[in-house]
Amino acid sequence: MNRDILKQIMADQKDVYLHNPLVSRNYPLEPNVNYCFVGIRRTGKSYMMYQQIKQLEADGTPLSQIVYINFEDERLLEMTSDDLNTILEIGLEVSGSDNRPYLFLDEIQNIDGWEKFVRRIADMKYRINITGSNSKMLSSEIASTLGGRFVIMHIYPYSFAEYLLANNKKKDYLDIISTKDRADVLAQYNTYVTYGAFPELVEIQNKRAYLSSIYQTVYLGDIITRNKVTNDFAIKLILKKIAESITKPLSFSRLTNILKSAGASLGKQTVINYVSYMTDSYLLFTLPNYAAKLVQKETSPKYYFMDTGLLGLMLLDCKSAQLENLVAIELVRRYGTDNVYFFENNIDIDFYIPSENLAIQVSMQVLDNIDTKERETRAFVKLNHFIPDSKCLLITNSEEGTLDCEGIHIDVVPIWKWLLWR
Repeated sequence: MNRDILKQIMADQKDVYLHNPLVSRNYPLEPNVNYCFVGIRRTGKSYMMYQQIKQLEADGTPLSQIVYINFEDERLLEMTSDDLNTILEIGLEVSGSDNRPYLFLDEIQNIDGWEKFVRRIADMKYRINITGSNSKMLSSEIASTLGGRFVIMHIYPYSFAEYLLANNKKKDYLDIISTKDRADVLAQYNTYVTYGAFPELVEIQNKRAYLSSIYQTVYLGDIITRNKVTNDFAIKLILKKIAESITKPLSFSRLTNILKSAGASLGKQTVINYVSYMTDSYLLFTLPNYAAKLVQKETSPKYYFMDTGLLGLMLLDCKSAQLENLVAIELVRRYGTDNVYFFENNIDIDFYIPSENLAIQVSMQVLDNIDTKERETRAFVKLNHFIPDSKCLLITNSEEGTLDCEGIHIDVVPIWKWLLWR
């Protein structure tokens, strides 16, 4: 690729990170670690890089040492892995021979063969950060290639605290608040859970149209086109059935039978492959059953969407599903997908976090509904027969209080308040 054109592109892109307003994201980043930021499209991975660049600038690093390039720029379509070293050469030229440049390579998976380049640069002890949006960034081959050189950091849509800051709501809503403040935070929460939390969505009026564009990009680009899927009807049907089954475990065998009854006769292995494309694109994530055997953990998980707004595109009446899906997102944000489960063994517990010995049930309304209260509290009592002294939390849409059942203490907390707990 022409060196002068590449320098011009890098200069043009510098204006983006210099003049983009930032909402500081709450991710623990260490100054001397190379990161690979991964996640669904438009979730703010580039902004994590901008945030790091701003921090370097604040710490006194001259901008001449910053090398940022976004490989989704259409002018880079013909770029190959052989051209990547030119970026390093330009960085060294601009920063000076005595100063090593900091490299920020955005959506680098668009360049075939990028793995060897970033591994070599990391081995040369350059500070380098990369982002990616699809399965190439989390396949076992790439994890092996980057292993020991990069920390893989999952980036999620805004947390509720970040969402409030992005909307210029800077009060401490966990403190004593007025009726107006409470109404304000509830209004913010309702928009947050309904339309989700993609960062750019804050400034957009037609939120549903924007969500549809993200869905189509992921659906058509990261699932259909990338994996050369010809049966797009089956993909749509699988996504629809998974959306309808949020809150319940769903096995591959059951999903295959559901599709067959709907007129889409697919082999079980094909269904498994299609679902893996969806999780690889970060559209969905799964949680296993803590009480299940190993095979069941892998084959009968619960499925959740990476954003509640995307789930809302799939269903008409989805308030209850969005509530539980939001709790799932927040839990994997706090504890990681490897540390969050559901518990099903003649007991139905929505979420269980072993490291905290924490059991969570999710219900729209419980205090004024005798049947729901009985069902949820009895589940906690049964769980304590299996796992004594479990901490019990019941997350509701708006109710708050405490319950006691056979010596088991249960905190009842509204979702908006729980989301703001530190």
